[in-house]
Amino acid sequence: MFGRNTDRVLRSLKVEFFSARFGYMGTSDVDGHLLVSTHHLKDSDFRTVYLDVVHELCHVNQFRKGRPLFYPKLSYVDAPSEIEAYAFTVKEGRRIGMTDRQLIDYLKVEWIDKKEHQRLARRMGVLGRASKKQAHRRRLRR
Repeated sequence: MFGRNTDRVLRSLKVEFFSARFGYMGTSDVDGHLLVSTHHLKDSDFRTVYLDVVHELCHVNQFRKGRPLFYPKLSYVDAPSEIEAYAFTVKEGRRIGMTDRQLIDYLKVEWIDKKEHQRLARRMGVLGRASKKQAHRRRLRR
């Protein structure tokens, strides 16, 4: 993702841990550092945390290139920053052997409704139906 700058970027990347029970991970739109919930690290399954790191590193890369992370006038699932980050994350999920059902469940987050979830899954080329499980991540308030 960072090309030949990967070592330098990851070595210099600030990671801020917080213990509030809301949220999971995010990228600061002020300085591009990662924000990570200790509860998310402790309570979430490894694959979810791994894919969230991949997703957020995509946002770090976007920030480093001077691109906006937030598009307040667009739906979350239509924001170019999210489309790119989820596409990269789904590709990585497939690389590690996740099924479409697992990826659909990964894409289910509680700040989007069912129609937005379906639209995001279709846009990512992930087919099928989500399980009945509740969304596994809550929005991080930045």
